[in-house]
Amino acid sequence: MEDKSKMMEIKRKNKVLITNYIFKSVHTSKVDISHNLGISMPTVLQNIKELIDSGIVEEIGDYQSTGGRKAKALSIVADCCYAVGVDITLHHIGLVLVNAKGIILASVRLKKCFEDTFQYYQDVCQTIQEFIENNVKDTKKIIGVGVSIPGIIDKPNGILIKSHALNVSNVSLQKMSQFLPYRVKFDNDANCAAYTELSAGNSSVIYLSLNNTVGGAISYNGKLFEGDNYKSGEFGHIIIAPNGKRCYCGKKGCVDCYCSALVLSSNTDGNLEKFFDELKRGNPDIKDVWEKYLQSLALTVSNLRMAFDCDIILGGYVGGYLNDFIIDLNKLVMKLNLFDYDASYIRCGKYHMEASAYGIAMRFIQEFYDTVE
Repeated sequence: MEDKSKMMEIKRKNKVLITNYIFKSVHTSKVDISHNLGISMPTVLQNIKELIDSGIVEEIGDYQSTGGRKAKALSIVADCCYAVGVDITLHHIGLVLVNAKGIILASVRLKKCFEDTFQYYQDVCQTIQEFIENNVKDTKKIIGVGVSIPGIIDKPNGILIKSHALNVSNVSLQKMSQFLPYRVKFDNDANCAAYTELSAGNSSVIYLSLNNTVGGAISYNGKLFEGDNYKSGEFGHIIIAPNGKRCYCGKKGCVDCYCSALVLSSNTDGNLEKFFDELKRGNPDIKDVWEKYLQSLALTVSNLRMAFDCDIILGGYVGGYLNDFIIDLNKLVMKLNLFDYDASYIRCGKYHMEASAYGIAMRFIQEFYDTVE
């Protein structure tokens, strides 16, 4: 019996490895799978047959070959499952629909002011349901709805412990999940955004989220480090200016006061895109604000580098605009950090407005492949 259980577990692990390999490769061949995973060809053939029969994998044509008979290209069936990501902020909700290949099929951002009320949660869930029904023919293929929230979340107990951004504490997350006929996950918004950016493997990376509030996440050896009390990565509340500006958390001089997107957009009627348009036009007042912002950001990045000694990804709303200014930021950081020869460890994130929603949706997609049977 024990030997049979071991064999079943080995078989399950092989199928998970093969499925994940196909997913991450976009398209591949049986030969490549066998060679790169070190799994025998008969085992690969059997697993591929089962995956095709279950509607998860399909043959999409001939795979590129250097000679001989062309192999069939294998790919994930795009519509075998879907996941929805929801990003809740103080004034908006963002939604994305992701297919089994990790491609965003639809996204929307709606103005909706947060309220810790029965009506708010019911309205949000109705919006989610309508979004799904408008974009998915077979709603049974929805494997889950993920919700990102700016706050400290006790996931095992389903409690939003504290959210300064939303001005609530000790909120049961069941208030929302009870209205949805799907599996629901909740997580901190910065952790969700980081999930979309962190490279696979054993990388250790810091993710700095520059949204209307500043947050972050720590990836150690490819896994998110959440801390003993789910409070890791609260970079927005590191003090960089003692007795400086008053933060919404009650302290003075927090990173959030100097590096949030609101520091910039408040100069252009809350429109961040307009701020950068004015900056490119050479508006002197806007330029002065930007230079001070970069100084604060450089100080924050330098401190994070000294503390963690790893790559730093700049994401969030502001991160989406930083590529054009990365050299300026690097120069400022190098003046503050005499322990590095360059600032190549700083890079901008790939995802902007939809990062948190996409990240938590992808948790369901990845889980789907990790538990395939």
